[in-house]
Amino acid sequence: MADVQLAAARGQVRHEIRARHEFRGMRTVEHFFTLPLDHFGPDPDPETITVFAREYVSASHSGEDAAKLPWLLFLQGGPGGRGNRFGSLGGWSKAAAKDFRILMLDQRGTGLSTPLDRNTLPQRGTAEEQAAYLEHFRADSIVADAELIREALGSPPWSIYGQSYGGFCALTYLSFAPEGLREAFITGGLPPLTGPADDVYRATYQRVAARNAEYFGWYPEDRATVDRIARHLRTTPEYLPDGGPLTVERFQMAGAFLGGNTRVDSLHYLLEDAFTGTTGGSRLTDSFLDQMQGIVSRRSNPLYALMHESIYGQGEATDWSAWRVLREYPEFGPDADPLLFTGEMVYPWYFDQDPALQPLREVAGLLATKPDWKPLYDVHQLAANIVPVAAAVYSDDIYVDRNLSLESAAAVRGLQVWETPDFHHDGIADDGEGIFTRLLGLARSVRS
Repeated sequence: MADVQLAAARGQVRHEIRARHEFRGMRTVEHFFTLPLDHFGPDPDPETITVFAREYVSASHSGEDAAKLPWLLFLQGGPGGRGNRFGSLGGWSKAAAKDFRILMLDQRGTGLSTPLDRNTLPQRGTAEEQAAYLEHFRADSIVADAELIREALGSPPWSIYGQSYGGFCALTYLSFAPEGLREAFITGGLPPLTGPADDVYRATYQRVAARNAEYFGWYPEDRATVDRIARHLRTTPEYLPDGGPLTVERFQMAGAFLGGNTRVDSLHYLLEDAFTGTTGGSRLTDSFLDQMQGIVSRRSNPLYALMHESIYGQGEATDWSAWRVLREYPEFGPDADPLLFTGEMVYPWYFDQDPALQPLREVAGLLATKPDWKPLYDVHQLAANIVPVAAAVYSDDIYVDRNLSLESAAAVRGLQVWETPDFHHDGIADDGEGIFTRLLGLARSVRS
C-alpha cells in the first residue's frame, strides 16, 4: 500500500487519546485518529476524516503487562455497523482478552467516526458529488485506515478478526496489505472473489426459502398470523412511529430474525401479539409497530442501504441486483400467498418508504448503476497468501452462502476452514468463546 505509506509520510495521521476508564474487570481507552478521506488519490494535502476505535484490555493484566500484549483488530459486520460497545468482557472478547489487546473499530462513517447520514451526506453537494464521496467508504479504504492506525499505535503486524462484512474486509486486507497481518480469523464472512452480485442473491434466496420452511415447521400457527398481517396491510394503512408506512414488503424484512440461532425464535414472539381489537376492527398493536420500526428503519445505519450491494461490485454495476433477481423467485413477492420473509437484501423501494432514506434516493440510484467499482480482492495475492487464516463457515447461513464461501476459501492459500451446521450467521453471539478459541487454534496450527 504505497499510497498509505505516502499519506503517513505527509503527516496526515494524528492520534489522540481522550479518555480512559476501568469497570467490570476491564480497562478501556478511547482513540481518535485523523486520516485521509482518500488514501489513493494524488492530492498532496487530502481532506481528512476522524476514525474512532476503543481499546479493551482485561484488568487481569497489569498496566505493564497489558502494554506488551499484541493487538487484535475487530472488524464489525455491516457495511455501516459501528463497533460493539462492551459492558463487560464475555463470549469471544473474554477469550481474546486473555492474549490480546482488543481494538474495536468504528469503521469510517459509523459510530464516533466522522458521521455519514441523511443530514451530513447532502452537505457534500449534488447527488453526483455525494456518490463520489461514498466511493471512499468501501473495504479498501477501511483497510487503509487500519494500516495507518496500526502504524500510529506502533504495532508490528497484528491479528484481525472479521465477523460477516468484517470477513470481507479481512480478505481485502489479505489482498492489499498482507504485510500488516500476523494472522486472520473470520466468522460468517467469506465473500465471493469474482462474479456478479446476481450469483449471491440467487444462492441466498434459495437458502432463505429453506429457512422459511424450517421456521414454519417449528411454529405452524405463525403461518396463519403472517398471512393475516399481509392481508391486513394490503387493505389497511398502518404507520410506524417515524411516520413511515408499514407495507407488506417492509413486514417481510422481519426475516432478519431467520439469520440467527436464538434470534429466530424471537420472530415468534414478535408475531404473537401483532393484533389488538378496536371499535373500528382489528389493528396492529403499538408494541408490534414499535418493534417493526427497529427492524425496517435504516436511520441509524444508512450506509448499509447505500453501500450493501457495492460490496459485491467487482468492476461492474450491481444495478439493484437483489431486486432484479427477485423476479426469478416470485414466491418472495409481496403479493405471494402464502407470504415468505426475505433476508439480507436491499431494494430500491427502501428509499421511498423509509423516511430516513428518502433524502438519499438519488445518490442510491447512482451507486447502483456505477459501472466501474474497483475490485476489492487480488486473487493472485490470495493464491500466494502466507498469512495464517482460519474461517468458520456456517452450513445453513442465509446471509453468506456456504457454497460460495467454500469456493473462496479454496482460492486462499493456506486458509483453514471449520464448517459447522451448529450455528447461523450470528454464531459468535451464541458461543463466541468456543468459536474464537477454535479459530485461534486452527490458525496457529498452520504457523507451527
